Order: sequence, then structure tokens, then C-alpha cells
Amino acid sequence: MDLIEVELARVVIQQKGEQQYIHLREKGGAHRAFPIVIGFTEIEEINRKINGVQAPRPLTHDLVGRLVKELGFRLTRVVVTELREGTFFANLVLAPNQAQSDPAGEGDRRVDCRPSDAIALAVQTGARIFVSREVLDAMAPGT
Repeated sequence: MDLIEVELARVVIQQKGEQQYIHLREKGGAHRAFPIVIGFTEIEEINRKINGVQAPRPLTHDLVGRLVKELGFRLTRVVVTELREGTFFANLVLAPNQAQSDPAGEGDRRVDCRPSDAIALAVQTGARIFVSREVLDAMAPGT
């Protein structure tokens, strides 16, 4: 799968309405961009992480991040893999921690998830965000 690195370019929170938007933009090159519609809970979590706001107790994404770490892995990247019938699909790519590191990447694990959850975890951990070329070409045709 040919991957293009993107960045979280914009978070749009609409107080009236259930649909919220995150915008992903190609890093370098043509700077193509596209939105993904997500729910209010997920946008609040992403916004909280961007602004460094800590909840008094761990929320779901905090818990997932802690579980990944405690199980001996780290989130290396998230990948928006597919767009099927108007729905985006994504994977978390987990690698063993340094002590268990495999230079060939054979120990990597992929976990299916929603793009909103993947991006919330990427913002939390500093992991890189990628989109398959097919998705980017479909959503932001151009160069």
C-alpha cells in the first residue's frame, strides 16, 4: 500500500449538530486536504489532546494509550487505509518497545479502528499519520 504522510490541519467543532470535522492535509508536496466527519465525543477528545488538557481521571483514549504501553508496544503510526461507501477505515500500527524491537518490523501489529480514534491516539502519542494514496486521490484529486 502506497502511503502519504498527512497532518491534522484543522478541527471544526460545531456546537449545533452532531457532525464534527477534522481536516487532514498532505505534508510537503501539493498540500491536498480533505475532511472526515466524526462525532462530538471524538472531536472533544482530539481537541483536549491538542490543547494539553488533562482529565481528572483517564478517559477511553487515555486508557487505550496506557494499555498499549503496558503491553510492551508503542504506537508508531496511524493509517487511513480505505474509503468504502462513504466510510473511512484506519489501522493503528503498533511496534514492540525498544527492548523487544525488531529492525525488520516483523513484530509490528495492526489494529483496525475508526479514523477518529486513531487520530486521537496519534495526537496523544505524537505518532505520525498516513493516508493510502487511493484514499487521498479519491478525496483530494489533483497533482
